[in-house]
Amino acid sequence: MAPPILKLDDIFLSFGGAPLLAGAGLQIEAGDKICLVGRNGSGKSTLLKIAAGLVEAQSGEVFRHPSSTVRYLEQAPDFAGFNTVQAYAEAGLGPGDDPYRVTYLLSHLGLTGDEDPRMLSGGESRRAALARVMAPEPDILLLDEPTNHLDLPTIEWLEGELQKTRSALVLISHDRRFLEKVSTATVWLDRGTSRRLDRGFAHFEAWRDQVLEAEELEQHKLGKSIEREEHWLRYGVTARRKRNMRRLGELQTMRSNYRGHKGPQGTVQATVSDAQESGKLVIEADKITKSFGERAIVTPFSIRVHRGDCIGLVGPNGAGKTTLLKMLTGQLSPDSGTVKLGTNLEIATLDQKREDLDPEDTLANYLTDGRGENLLVNGEQRHVTGYMKEFLFQPEQARTPIRNLSGGERARLMLARILSRPTNLLILDEPTNDLDIETLDLLQEIVAGFPGTVILVSHDRDFLDRTVTSTIAPAVPDAPDGRWIEYAGGYSDMLVQRKGALEERRKAERAAEKPKTQEAPASGSSKVKLSFKQKFALENLPKEMAKAEAEIAKREQVMADPNLFTRDPAAFNRLASEMEKLRAGLTKMEEEWLELEMLREELEG
Repeated sequence: MAPPILKLDDIFLSFGGAPLLAGAGLQIEAGDKICLVGRNGSGKSTLLKIAAGLVEAQSGEVFRHPSSTVRYLEQAPDFAGFNTVQAYAEAGLGPGDDPYRVTYLLSHLGLTGDEDPRMLSGGESRRAALARVMAPEPDILLLDEPTNHLDLPTIEWLEGELQKTRSALVLISHDRRFLEKVSTATVWLDRGTSRRLDRGFAHFEAWRDQVLEAEELEQHKLGKSIEREEHWLRYGVTARRKRNMRRLGELQTMRSNYRGHKGPQGTVQATVSDAQESGKLVIEADKITKSFGERAIVTPFSIRVHRGDCIGLVGPNGAGKTTLLKMLTGQLSPDSGTVKLGTNLEIATLDQKREDLDPEDTLANYLTDGRGENLLVNGEQRHVTGYMKEFLFQPEQARTPIRNLSGGERARLMLARILSRPTNLLILDEPTNDLDIETLDLLQEIVAGFPGTVILVSHDRDFLDRTVTSTIAPAVPDAPDGRWIEYAGGYSDMLVQRKGALEERRKAERAAEKPKTQEAPASGSSKVKLSFKQKFALENLPKEMAKAEAEIAKREQVMADPNLFTRDPAAFNRLASEMEKLRAGLTKMEEEWLELEMLREELEG
């Protein structure tokens, strides 16, 4: 095994009160692509800053290879002394680095390099910082939420760049799909300590659940042992005093461990407050248009949104998603066409810019609208501190100014306020920003089970696939021209339909260009048939697929044992690796069989 180029071991850090990090570690070797995961507030960003040398741990070992270069993606870049974004990004280069890398990265991140850093939006600042840290191709690249404020085409481009980079990576992100595609190892930061899984994020959640189940079982066993020892203490202290004192000491230790055990942080518990049911037809837009100067944002677009629909809006930054959303909800009038809103609508909106938040307001005042200590949730009076607990806020935070909250906490606070209001039409603009994986799971369940109607703008492909019933996207994804198309299903479904439409168009173009003499075979010519190899594959692939499914089922049955990972982690990892190969092979066989079956049907008529 290659020696680490950076290692953090037994890191301890506290800001007063309970330690943030208590024995955490991180080991980075050349070529590693590690995702760092954990709840909001678990210390992920702090651990990354310690790795970068920006924060000093109170105790623990920090080793960095003397010749290694480290770059850290700043949350708030310092542009002081730079007149252009190009100059800021080039300042991150080292001797011998290629300046063209800066131009290449800026162009793909939607910047020219000529921008005045003082005039950049928050998202543009993050893009400039991303170009600065990636340009030198350092030995270690530490990225904290690199996909924030990036549109989908740019996120997919960034995935490709990070997959082929020679730099070792440590990533913090809420974007499941991004982590699944880039990471090859996972470090889980939980209750101040860290655990490592030498597999990508796709395997993390199953592993995490097994670890927590094993931990719960150990706590249960410890509780039973304490009960047994307490029974002995009451009725069995009759043997030698020395032995009894030792056993009594062990009981005190067990009690201390049991009381001191800190379970995993809870999950957000919330439901949407019921509102009066809206009319069946929620929104009807007929041939609406919108232009700003010479630029068309929306060309004639029509849609009917019914009660229970969940509509996703996707597209590059600047394509006009927010403009279209505002027209559909009546906040902005179209240049032409009409928009009719249904009856009995109760609309609640989550704004990605968090403009509804006054940084000087307190959490309690924001949630209650300044109406005392209580709020009405689903027709029931609730004390604000009790309601806050459901969103993982502590009672002492009730009087905390909003400016002191992290990005994830602000997102949770806005979610708490929205869900306390009666609503039957949810408008969510980038709702997944800054939320941890567990809160994302809850939001997904809320959206999927919401009895009303949802319209959401998101760059989170996994979230879209799990929630929406249809997706609105630009007709031309790379160069939006104002034309929008509604596709059935989520983001992945939209890509498949778009690809199919493109292939059909190309097929039609080829047919139109083909000479008429070639349009049909000459009379009496032999009919094209499947080759022997294709016929053999078509007949035997179903058998091979069935074998693969049986092998997968066998391994799934073994891995269902919740104690397997604790008892034999090597066997668990081996089985998981075998299942991954089997599933990849099964997918390949299914695709091959489907292509052959479609070819057979086409040749036979």
